Amino acid sequence: MLAEVLSGVLVGVEAVLVRVEVNVASGLPSMSVVGLPQSAVREGTERVRAAIQNAGYALPPRRVTVNLAPADLKKEGSGFDLPLALGLLSGAGHIPQDALAGTAFLGELGLNGELRPVRGALAVALACGRAGLNRLVVPLPNAGEAAAGAKRLGVFGAGSLQSVVSHLRGERGLSRAEVDVSDVLSRPAPSDVDLAEVRGHAGIKRALEIAAAGGHNVLLAGPPGSGKTMLARRLPGILPPLTREEALEVTAVHSVAGLLPPHEALVARRPFRAPHQSVSTAGLIGGGSPLRPGEVSLAHRGVLFLDEVAEYPRNTLETLRQPMEDGSVTLVRAKERVRLPARFVLVAAMNPCPRGALLPRL
Repeated sequence: MLAEVLSGVLVGVEAVLVRVEVNVASGLPSMSVVGLPQSAVREGTERVRAAIQNAGYALPPRRVTVNLAPADLKKEGSGFDLPLALGLLSGAGHIPQDALAGTAFLGELGLNGELRPVRGALAVALACGRAGLNRLVVPLPNAGEAAAGAKRLGVFGAGSLQSVVSHLRGERGLSRAEVDVSDVLSRPAPSDVDLAEVRGHAGIKRALEIAAAGGHNVLLAGPPGSGKTMLARRLPGILPPLTREEALEVTAVHSVAGLLPPHEALVARRPFRAPHQSVSTAGLIGGGSPLRPGEVSLAHRGVLFLDEVAEYPRNTLETLRQPMEDGSVTLVRAKERVRLPARFVLVAAMNPCPRGALLPRL
């Protein structure tokens, strides 16, 4: 019996819908996964088997073949656990195939059937909306962020595999997640840094106000202890509030990077990133396998602060040229090419000399 379940995979900070095809046929009991699955996806088959068994469902001893389409796209992450389990249960006759139509599923399974959060739920919700799907089922901690990016898409949060199966059988429905983005963005954000608290430095504060109004970059030069870092940390507080579209962009980047706190629907404040001088080039602009956002993308729509900028390696600083000019960074590898957003205000601080004793010459 053939079952089909929709899910999504991350490509950069965007998502591509994936069709999980599960074929349950006669033969020696086995399970094979094809369609360029990476290690986390292949290992997920063992989690899925244990989760189904501990949830109280029996699978017949059959030969199972799983295809992840499109087959030429690498599949990474643990989010395929839930769609794979539902495909197996549908192929075994526990879930009607009609109940899976028009719905995408995303989530990692624990051995006891518990649904655990995954990265990139917002990106998958946006992809489902573009594809015209009706519903998306995600783990409860991801329901807020997924609902924030959905306009006509119904987002449902689930805590376990049993609750999802009961929902699909029509026995007990899942509650729909609702998030008022305007209300979240209008709430006063708690802050322990405020430019109004700074006494003196009238000229520098005026320069920061102009930079905030026009999106200009800033270089602060002065001896140690003169307040460069203190002033830089207060710049995000005077930047204009995030719009809905900007908040979704920032939230998508942080969700993909795994930095969005559980049960947080949106990143409502402009980010402030301050990487150390020892940051690598990949850590600054992005990289790794799979490709992940770097500090310039995590600072998107916010502030990137480089303290002691003269101590950063020159080749690392040179990589900032394209993000500062284009507002994005394009990472190209042998088999991958992704474009990451990187529109930020750069604030750099430095001493006038290595000892910090000389005053800058204007």
